[in-house]
Amino acid sequence: MNFFYISALLLTLVTSSAQSAEIYVTDPEHTFVSFSYKHLAYSIQTSRFDRVNGTITLNDQMDGGTIEIATETGSVSTGSDTFNKLLRSEDYFNSEKFPVAKFTSDKVIFNNQAITSLSGELTIKGITKPINIEVSNFACSRNFITLKYMCGANASAKLSRSEFNLGKYVPFVGDEISLNIVIEASKE
Repeated sequence: MNFFYISALLLTLVTSSAQSAEIYVTDPEHTFVSFSYKHLAYSIQTSRFDRVNGTITLNDQMDGGTIEIATETGSVSTGSDTFNKLLRSEDYFNSEKFPVAKFTSDKVIFNNQAITSLSGELTIKGITKPINIEVSNFACSRNFITLKYMCGANASAKLSRSEFNLGKYVPFVGDEISLNIVIEASKE
């Protein structure tokens, strides 16, 4: 084989691989992140973010991809207007200065064409840390209502809030946060 033939073959493989990526955009009605933590040793409190959006790119072999998710910190919802304001303040998310928390990953781990875990980076308040996310449910099919091809997942992770400058009242209010992620996305 000559150099020209090998170069043309490699270019064809790269081009066809790039064209076979499937892009999914999150459904805002069915995508959110909730978080839980111990509160003064009395209970485990759960709150959520109501506005989460992003893009998921999966290759057509369902064995790799990328994920970019943005969570609006000002959309935190605790069930209490007073507590929502507190979490949006400078002591916690500082939503005015840092309106978005971001997760990015190019390490989407599959097993039998199902995502089982993600490794990526989480950025909150301008602080970026590595995070591993375990996926407990992953499915793709045509939505019988919208007729769009969709994928959905449930996932979870743990993090230390003090690592992201969110540690006010530790240890009285637990430092460990349990994240629960619910996501549905439509193929573009």
